[in-house]
Order: sequence, then structure tokens, then C-alpha cells
Amino acid sequence: MVVATFSLVARDPDTGDLGVAVASKFLAVGAVVPHARAGVGAVATQSYANPRFGPQGLALLEAGASPQGVLEAFRRTDPELERRQFGLVSARGEALTFTGADCHPWAGGVAGEGFAAQGNLLTGPEVVEAMVETFLREKAPFPERLLLALRAGERAGGDRRGKQSAALLVVGEGKGYGGLWDRYVDLRADDHPEPVEELFRLLDLHRLLFERPKERRPLTAEEVRWLQGVLRGLGLYSGEAHGIFDAETERALWALIGMENLEERYRGGPEVDEATLAYLKGRYGWS
Repeated sequence: MVVATFSLVARDPDTGDLGVAVASKFLAVGAVVPHARAGVGAVATQSYANPRFGPQGLALLEAGASPQGVLEAFRRTDPELERRQFGLVSARGEALTFTGADCHPWAGGVAGEGFAAQGNLLTGPEVVEAMVETFLREKAPFPERLLLALRAGERAGGDRRGKQSAALLVVGEGKGYGGLWDRYVDLRADDHPEPVEELFRLLDLHRLLFERPKERRPLTAEEVRWLQGVLRGLGLYSGEAHGIFDAETERALWALIGMENLEERYRGGPEVDEATLAYLKGRYGWS
């Protein structure tokens, strides 16, 4: 089955993080197209995709191959290369995009320092051009820049068959869960009427649940009183709603934090960051 797709692989020059953003009229495109490894590179493989291109391309880059060297290796080992399309970027920012002669039109790509954008079965070259222009112009954080580029490609026409799935993969040294691996954003909308917009929602949720806030502030007595009422209503707290943050309140709050998967954001005591507090107020009816 053809993976008719538009994608962007890129390196963030400020952090060295690497990422892939992709969208397609194809079920669960994130299971096939994006591959990345911190300190090595990122690969998007599509159009009658050869999923081996991901791990093979990364292994070649890690061994010191240039992007052109990766292409030549694929040319030697894959007799169906002219049906394939892929983009890659190295950890040094070297990039390449390849579109085989037998890819379904419109098909093509653009590569530059730190990025490669490509697509097949698109409405036209304006899709790839919009992705590149947006990625280079926007000043948002790297994951958001990738999604903004994907949105621009979709709004320029995208996959001419329609929409179904999208994915975002971003890696950085020690930035994954618990600091134990490199994959710190790995989000997929596998079957959705607006998959790119769904990724924006998921990225916001990801930041809420997994980012550690830089600043926290003490809860006011009114906020503690409200929180104690919420905790009591949930059966986590048996005391009075007196507005004093005591040990029983803290134990109950830890239980609520665990229920909401907010452990990365809370450090104990009466101090909470604004995003966590806003989420709890919205979920449990601040009044």
C-alpha cells in the first residue's frame, strides 16, 4: 500500500534535538514513517515505504555516512527505490530528500541546512513550499514549529486524497521519560477527521503532564480551602476545609496528583505551578 504522505524532518539548531512531523490519508502513519535517534539523525520513509530505511539510515549516519552515502546504500540494496520517497537529516544538520521516478504525482521535496520536506500524491508543490516557509519563519519551540509546518502543508492542499492520520516524533539526549531515553515527544493521531489539529491538542496535554515547571507559587488560603473541599468530595481527605495546608492535605493532594498523572509537576508542600492549578480548577470546578 502506498504511504502517500507529506512530512518534515528537521534539526533544532538551538538544542540539537531532531524531529519528524508527518500527515497522510493512511491509517496510523506514525507506525511507519518517522524514525529518529538523538545525536544521530531523523528519517521519514514513505511512498510504498520501506520501513527498513529508518533503522538502516540511522545506523549508517551513526557509522559516519553522509546523507548522500545513505542514499547510495539504499540504491545498492533496494531494487524498488524508484517507488520510494524519504527525507533525512543528520545530527550535524546535513539533509537530503529523495523522490523516486515512479512516485505518484505530485511528488517532490526540498532540503536545506537542518531540514528536508517531502510529499507524494499531493495537490502540488505548494504543500512542500508552505511547510518549509513556515518552519523557517516561525519562532515557536521546536515541536510546535514542526506542527505549524505540518498545518501549513495541510492548509496548502496536503494529501489530495484527504486526511486520516498524523504523527510527531522528537528526540533529545536524556529528554525522554525519567531522563532514561531520548524520545521525549511521540504523539500520534491514528484515525481522526482532523489529525493535525489533534496533534496540537495532544502536544498541549503532553506539556501539561510531562514538563517540569520552572516556577511554582504558594497556594492562597482560599485555594487551599477549595482544594480541601475537592479532596474531601473525592474521598481523599477527611478533614475540614479550613484553608490551612497541613500534612493531611498534602497526603491527599499527592493522591490527586497521582490520579491526574501530574507527578512530574508537583514537588510537595503548598506550592503549585500555574498550569497545574489551572488544570485542577478547570477539571474540578473552581468557585
